[in-house]
Parts: sequence; C-alpha cells; structure tokens
Amino acid sequence: MSAKNLSDAELAEGDLWVFGYGSLMWRPGFDFVEQVPARLIGEHRALCVYSFVHRGTPEQPGLVLGLDRGGACRGIAFRVADKHRMQTVAYLREREQVTSVYREVKRSVWLEDDARRRISALAYVVDRGHAQYAGRLTPAEQLRLVRQGHGRSGANRDYVLSTVHSLEAQGCRDPSLHRLAEALRDETPPHR
Repeated sequence: MSAKNLSDAELAEGDLWVFGYGSLMWRPGFDFVEQVPARLIGEHRALCVYSFVHRGTPEQPGLVLGLDRGGACRGIAFRVADKHRMQTVAYLREREQVTSVYREVKRSVWLEDDARRRISALAYVVDRGHAQYAGRLTPAEQLRLVRQGHGRSGANRDYVLSTVHSLEAQGCRDPSLHRLAEALRDETPPHR
C-alpha cells in the first residue's frame, strides 16, 4: 500500500499548522510553538477506522478515529516552527501512515482564538477505499471493537477515554464518543 502524502512543494515553507482531532490532541509527539482550539468544516470526527497496529491487530482489530466527509470537527491546531516542519511531517507520516489508511491533506481550519484566524493545516482524512475503513458502525459494534482492541500504543479503551477527556478539557462534547466513553467507564477494564 502506498501512502497518500503531500509533495514537498505542497508543504510550503514557513511555519506548519497541524490539525489534531484524536490522539494528536492529547499526545502530539512533536515540538510546537502554539496550540489553539480550532474547527475544521467539511469533515467530522468518526470512529471509522479499524486499527491493526496502534490499538488492535488484524486478528482483533480496535477502532480509531478518522476525519470522514461531511459536517464539522472541533480539535486543536498546533503551530510548528519552520525549522521543525520536515521533521514533524516525517514523524506524523511514520505515526499516522503506518498502514496508509489516511490521506495527508491540507485543510482550511478556523482558529477559535480572539482573532478568529483561518489557516491552512495539515490533516489526516480517512481513505474510504481502504480495507481498514469501517464506515458507520452501530454503537454496540463500536463498543465490542474498542473493548477487544489492544495494540502497539496500548488499549483501545484508553484511547477513547483520553480523547473524550481532551475534548472535555476544551469544553467540547462529541455525543457519540461521549456515549461510548460512558459505557466504557461503567465496566471494569480488562487485565492485560
């Protein structure tokens, strides 16, 4: 599988903005000089990606977030200094593109700061044609997959709860993700 990445020319010089909507919000893993609550319009956060590496395996997949078409998504925009731009892109490609399930794109993002600036940010959008695209699953199926998922980065349950905690810290609520988190909090975590 070949990754769907931007060319060097599309990654213009200067500071780089990165839009985080899942684990990047609470574990960016790269140096940044500014982080601002932000909104991306045209795609929404969805548990729509089977995780075969970070939060599951091919035999027991987990379920992680992707940006899927339609709607809007609140997240965090991180500004990376120009001197760390290519190092950050390389890191994100290694992290996000391990199975090429995402398309690396630039999207207009509205910063929710005093100036209400619109910037162009690097984002990872789900590839609907990829085998790991789960599409729209029932809440029961999401819960089953998250319960079973455990991969290189840990338990799928922790991923969902950490993402919800990060959203709450921003004063944001994602109804379907919050319902899933409530179901996960109501049970004893499995021992691994």
